[in-house]
Amino acid sequence: MAVPQRTALTLPDPRGVAQTIELAKWAEAEGYDDLWFADSSGVDALTTAAAVALATSRVRIGTAIIPVFSRTPAVLASTAHVLHQLSNGRFILGLGSSSQTMMENWHGLKFEKPLARVKETTQLIKSMLAGEKSDFDGETVHSHGYRQLPLPAGAQPVYMAALRSKMLEAAAEFSDGVILNLFPKNALPRMMDHITAGAERAGKKIEDVEIVCRHQVIVTDDKAGARDMIRAAFAPYYATPVYNAFLAWAGYEEVARQIKEGWAAKDRDKTKGALGDQLVDDIAIIGSAAECQARIREYAAMGITTHIISCVSGKDAQATYDAFTKKNFSF
Repeated sequence: MAVPQRTALTLPDPRGVAQTIELAKWAEAEGYDDLWFADSSGVDALTTAAAVALATSRVRIGTAIIPVFSRTPAVLASTAHVLHQLSNGRFILGLGSSSQTMMENWHGLKFEKPLARVKETTQLIKSMLAGEKSDFDGETVHSHGYRQLPLPAGAQPVYMAALRSKMLEAAAEFSDGVILNLFPKNALPRMMDHITAGAERAGKKIEDVEIVCRHQVIVTDDKAGARDMIRAAFAPYYATPVYNAFLAWAGYEEVARQIKEGWAAKDRDKTKGALGDQLVDDIAIIGSAAECQARIREYAAMGITTHIISCVSGKDAQATYDAFTKKNFSF
């Protein structure tokens, strides 16, 4: 059965926990299908997801993403089990590698072998969720003798985030869904080819694979100002080794080089300036409500199935969220 199209809102609300819960309740009442948490600084995604699970009754609640380096597989498996119970089966555990900046600078951890770490963590968690006694020696994770109460087979989905070819294929092959982020529009067909290849290795059809994307959307009539917000927010992302390599892989080698050089020189103007207007428009979705809605429908036609609406502009956030309520938007 083909995966249905879904609209989702990103969480947490940067203002705090209480506001996050209120925004979740509003989104459910306004017809959003899902709520997907980012695991950023300040508001922990997993504990807040538990609060949101108790404050809502219909929407799915996912993570896009929880870094595999910052929590052990056993902790993630036990947390997912609890969230499955609290949400009555509405929770999706989305895992990813995050970046060197967050893992090494924020957490003081070594960011090594991200592909193997995400893949092995996913495999181990899925076996733990099934109640199997752990006996796993991977390249990056190890566990022996851990066991928790089982859930029915497939009851608790585990998704993987991916950027480039090997991770895209692994996500489609070994997890229950694929999470994408911050890609230039013309890179999506290449990404979909790799997702298809991984799915086929696992005996899946591409139309049966849920593909989740957090879209950076700003509904506004000030496109120039919105582009500057996107540059300020995401040029630092593309300066990290993971996203810098992804931008080069996507066909923007010169832009990636300029961002890398600008960041190393602490030249913010050069770093942000490397993201020209057309590239910003290809990465983000900026314009009137009708323009933004049309772009989401275009991505749906290109293979994305779950569309997380995220807005970095505080003054435009409500207008952006309103544009994708049930009464204002459909596929």
